[in-house]
Amino acid sequence: MADKIIDVDTILKNDPNIKQEDIKSMREWLEKQPHLPEITDLQIILFLQCCYYRNEAAKIALDNCFTIKTLCPDIFANRDANHKDLNLALNTTLVTTMPKKTPEGYCVVYTRLVDCNSDNFVLSSHIKYMDMVATHHLCTEGPCKGLVIINDMEGAVVGHLTKVNIIVAKKLMYYLQEAMPVRLKGIHLINVVSWVDKLVAMLKPFMKKELFELLCIHPKVDDALLKVVFKECLPKELGGTETIAALHEKIKKAIHNNTELFKKEEMQKVDETKRPGKAKNVGEIFGIEGTFKKLEVD
Repeated sequence: MADKIIDVDTILKNDPNIKQEDIKSMREWLEKQPHLPEITDLQIILFLQCCYYRNEAAKIALDNCFTIKTLCPDIFANRDANHKDLNLALNTTLVTTMPKKTPEGYCVVYTRLVDCNSDNFVLSSHIKYMDMVATHHLCTEGPCKGLVIINDMEGAVVGHLTKVNIIVAKKLMYYLQEAMPVRLKGIHLINVVSWVDKLVAMLKPFMKKELFELLCIHPKVDDALLKVVFKECLPKELGGTETIAALHEKIKKAIHNNTELFKKEEMQKVDETKRPGKAKNVGEIFGIEGTFKKLEVD
């Protein structure tokens, strides 16, 4: 059974900073953007909230979001849990929102390998999985005050580093910084491996100073991490309450049960032939793809 989408009135009641007039203003703007798909009130609210209720910033982020989702089918298409690529990702990694929030009320996304065979890891499918988890959470729980990502590197091997395609990594960094409707508050790498510095060096050129400053590296679950999150924000194996296996089964069930949600979202495409002004393309946003592919790790 699909999970219930949160009621817009509930969000408005809980967050007095979201004004009906701002939603109306965004609607009026959308009517003048023939290239954009039909956008729900919930989606408008998500972009307003993540941009701290600034209409102009919300417009840019919303346009960026649906543009990148249309131009990057390698990451954002085939969002069906039964599709072989996504199904492999679901069985290779765990990506889930944790039931407990941080002391500030931020949501926590925890991710780790459950299958350490690097042959089964595909970065684009992993990003797709992560975005679907975030979409499900935002649509069922509503906007969150902030988002903290915890990437547990336990079990990662050099083979995983060689699977990091530079252009895909650049797309991820762009999405996180310019398009995803969340307030990113921290990225924590825990149980780090010896080659973590090489991974960071690969990603740093695509990270703004503000995002790079959110990146924290922890050899293990240490005091620095526990100043940011409660132990209950982690799996039972790291001091929390729910096991990795239980969390994994729960999120896989949620992805499978909400096929219609992801199908509707995937249909929200940008039509660049109708964009006022100059149409956008992958090369304009990300550079020449071939150039970046040559930078993959040998």
